Amino acid sequence: MKVIEPVTLFKKLLASGTAQKRRLLGLDVGQKYVGVAVSDVNNKIASPLSVLIRKKSNIDLMAKDFQTLISQLSLAGFVVGYPFSLQGQKSVEAVQVRIFMEELRQTGKLDDISYTYWDENYTSKCVEALLEPLDLHPVEAKTIMDKFAAVGILQGYLDNMNRDIISGNLASK
Repeated sequence: MKVIEPVTLFKKLLASGTAQKRRLLGLDVGQKYVGVAVSDVNNKIASPLSVLIRKKSNIDLMAKDFQTLISQLSLAGFVVGYPFSLQGQKSVEAVQVRIFMEELRQTGKLDDISYTYWDENYTSKCVEALLEPLDLHPVEAKTIMDKFAAVGILQGYLDNMNRDIISGNLASK
């Protein structure tokens, strides 16, 4: 696994060509769960996919799950939510995300995949506000929240990159 700049990941995706429609996976990494979202084949729309249980003891199993998704969905890379601090300080959540990605890298099962970090600030709060009126069971609400936080992260990335393509800014980056 190799971390690359957000623009570099999207350029790599575009370079794969239209004949081989590649997609992106969005990840919302939490202490207990990882929300997963996937882009459509045109990389315009993010959709919820699943929630994986995160434990130190199941990192190999998670890496295998990602290998399966890479193969089944023709994935070009991961967009990983990262809580960038406005003051430039690293939060506990930010450290947890980096640890998770390093643990995944160390499995050696995902060596051919690239990933980038994307600002996840307020994604969970926005999803939480949308779910509140639905009065869901707490377990159901948590699962939905994790998946849709991943959607928010991936959709934000896709919107930004596609906007840069339309404006011509992506070529200059």
